[in-house]
Amino acid sequence: MESAEPEPSGSRPEEEEEDEEEDEDEEEDGALLPPEQPAAAVRMEDCLAKKMEITVSEAEKRTGRNAMNIQETYTAYLIETRAVESQSEGQCAPVESLWRRYSEFELLRNYLSVTYPHIVVPPLPEKRLSADNMDPDFVERRRIGLENFLLRVASHPVLCQDKIFYSFLTQEGGWKEMVNETGFQLKADSRLKALNATFRVKNPDKRFTELKHYSDELQSVISHLLRVRARVADRLYGVYKVHGNYGRVFSEWSAIEKEMGDGLQSAGHHMDVYAASIDDILEEEEHYADQLKEYLFYAEALRAVCRKHELMQYDLEMAAQDLTSKKQQCEELATGTVRTFSLKGMTSKLFGQETPEQREAKIKVLEEQIQEGEEQLKSKNLEGRDFVKSAWADIERFKEQKNHDLKEALISYAVMQISMCKKGIQVWTNAKECFSKM
Repeated sequence: MESAEPEPSGSRPEEEEEDEEEDEDEEEDGALLPPEQPAAAVRMEDCLAKKMEITVSEAEKRTGRNAMNIQETYTAYLIETRAVESQSEGQCAPVESLWRRYSEFELLRNYLSVTYPHIVVPPLPEKRLSADNMDPDFVERRRIGLENFLLRVASHPVLCQDKIFYSFLTQEGGWKEMVNETGFQLKADSRLKALNATFRVKNPDKRFTELKHYSDELQSVISHLLRVRARVADRLYGVYKVHGNYGRVFSEWSAIEKEMGDGLQSAGHHMDVYAASIDDILEEEEHYADQLKEYLFYAEALRAVCRKHELMQYDLEMAAQDLTSKKQQCEELATGTVRTFSLKGMTSKLFGQETPEQREAKIKVLEEQIQEGEEQLKSKNLEGRDFVKSAWADIERFKEQKNHDLKEALISYAVMQISMCKKGIQVWTNAKECFSKM
């Protein structure tokens, strides 16, 4: 995953000629060249997140008609933005707000994924195709996830500069037309083509193969963590409910005891308060689970970068193969010999050889096609080199972000568990004191 070192400047002309010959050989082989240096990144202070406060402040249930003129119920989310620069100057910056549907967030992300194929585009929160889409808890978690998505994009050194993203945040209407004018849907690669490229690439880049394994492992580990967390939460819920039962028993017991009544009543109160806190705890746990789920969905974003690279590699190999075929045809016409069995060779044997004029005309056409093919191959190689260089720079940025975020989330989760255990110990300490006073 390391980038190749850039070549020193001031090389001798003979060395440059040798390098050009080697580059031509690599182009004909149909292999993407390795990155020369990391792509330049925009300074963090120039990111949109440093210049604008972005929040998704609330959600609202609405009813309207879709494109098929069918009435539907959906949730709209209020995006609020405020310029930071005017606040630093002591002025009160006005808040601009607009409403967006989840489907509009999806359109924005699809546009970003197609327009910036070398970037690990932040994922959206999960989408549910069921009746619980209107569940208040789910809507609130999605609101937080959508706000996090906008902040991720606004903090990205490349995505934050996109004009359509800025329009999404600041213009109520017209931004969809801007998206459609880019023609991004025509650039989107079909899944069938991507699958075909995956199985037919002859020289896959080992780094991107390893990246696919990395994304699969990331998804597997995060999935395992989520399953373990769910099991722990279930058991925790049971423990807290047992304390609720203790509280009820102590309260009922206190009603029939005269001397121990006050102590039992007080102990039951401590148990009830402890048992009631489970709802807030589980809500906080869901917050940490959503942080893990974000990186579960990031795994698919990594694979999308790999698929785009495979498509580019496949197109490059096909262009190299087509160029080699045309060169062979031109050589066969020029020498009058056929190296391999072909329908054309059989036709010549059955119906006679072509006239010199016909052969010269075909050779001329083939030479033009060869020249065009060489230029196309060179262009694809340069495009592939730029893609690899930019993609690898963004992948390294993503890994740093992932390590930081998951470290913070897991530490916070551990601290929360420790705090819960201390509260449990304190509850039983208080109960013990109540019993000792009887």
